[in-house]
Amino acid sequence: MEAMLDHLVFATRDLAGAVERFAAATGVEPAEGGRHEGRGTRNYLVGLGASSYLEIIGPDVERPGSQPAPFGIDELEGDRLVTWAVRPDNIEAAAAVAKEAGADLGPILPMSRTTPTGEVLSWRLAAKHPAPYDGIVPFLIDWGTSRHPAGSGLPSVELLEFGATHPRPDEVSAVLEALEVALPVVSGAPGLKATVGGPGGTYSLS
Repeated sequence: MEAMLDHLVFATRDLAGAVERFAAATGVEPAEGGRHEGRGTRNYLVGLGASSYLEIIGPDVERPGSQPAPFGIDELEGDRLVTWAVRPDNIEAAAAVAKEAGADLGPILPMSRTTPTGEVLSWRLAAKHPAPYDGIVPFLIDWGTSRHPAGSGLPSVELLEFGATHPRPDEVSAVLEALEVALPVVSGAPGLKATVGGPGGTYSLS
């Protein structure tokens, strides 16, 4: 039941600023993704290859939501790589496996957003806040019949490094192993770290 890397989630309270900083460092301008209606957030995307991408997500200042923003965005200080998503063959089975291994990822819920071209993308995900193991264990996503964002001609960077630290690395690694997900986890304060590279240089996300 191997699960593939779907996307990294880089969250911020200053979406415009985060996009500008990323572009200045890498030479790659993130593409507008769209609004999450009713959630009060919007995103920008950068490809990480043919089947995965980086999501830069922050408040939608033009259409604020009535509930707290996902990923703890309202409480963030600065930009942060808060979590990541994997794409299993069977999201129900993967959620059950994760729970048995010690990580309850929450109910599987439908979501959608409209792209700038008017295309509606729909998906299902298993995620909750606060995330198990501080977001080091990924949430699960199933795009169903929707076109995957990485296949939409996104500007792209190369994922040079991706790893994590956690005070209980063996517990985290056991869940990842159950999901058949490869991520190096070493002992330390909870956190994810990734480095990406573009024509203008490298950029570290943490």
